Amino acid sequence: MWGPIDVVATTGSTNADLSSAAHDGAPGGRVLVAGEQTAGRGRLARTWASPAGASVSMSVLLQPKQDWSRWGWLSLLAGLAVSSSLEALAPEGVRVALKWPNDVLLDGGKVCGILSERVESAAGLRAVVGIGINLTLTRDQLPVPTATSLALAGFDVTATDVVAGVLTEFERYYRVWEAEGTLRDDYVARCASIGTPLTISVAGEPPRSGVGRGVDVDGRLEVETAAGLERFAVGDVIHARLA
Repeated sequence: MWGPIDVVATTGSTNADLSSAAHDGAPGGRVLVAGEQTAGRGRLARTWASPAGASVSMSVLLQPKQDWSRWGWLSLLAGLAVSSSLEALAPEGVRVALKWPNDVLLDGGKVCGILSERVESAAGLRAVVGIGINLTLTRDQLPVPTATSLALAGFDVTATDVVAGVLTEFERYYRVWEAEGTLRDDYVARCASIGTPLTISVAGEPPRSGVGRGVDVDGRLEVETAAGLERFAVGDVIHARLA
């Protein structure tokens, strides 16, 4: 599924680079890995910068066969792939959790950022999914106090280990999604937001508190609030047990 896989020392944004390649007609399967990213972007327009060698910054270019209305699953798929691959590499006793929609947590600290984008080109629609994983960041280098890194969590891995694991798991989940158009069962099985008291904040709206009850066929989070069962396509989630 993957190829070519390009590795560069530094770039502004791996997502921007692959988006440009898509506009030029590049087919799906291309992977770009950077040792340093200086102008990365995260979910909700947040910036994502990585010091040289301290993080794994990677993007994949996809040419999905599924109808674009199902492409919202791609960012959740990436979270599944990262959480599953890190769980296989984790030291004994480290808890790997997936918080809706795609935050990967190590003992409650966020270790990963994910951004998926749709790209329109003359050759047709493409998707670019970017993944940034904190590899060796120290506490002083962390962007926020609630973040962590693989090194701080006790992982003894290389960037190559991480990239190989993520690509393997991404392909596994991607093939299921291409065949079925959803990853609801796989996602529900791994998502720590389900069955957990939480608060969700959506821009321009007051925060709502409740209990995560599941995700629907489109990956929207289902939360039981005082108003009943509500569904959210976007939002920031805080787990009460991890606050």
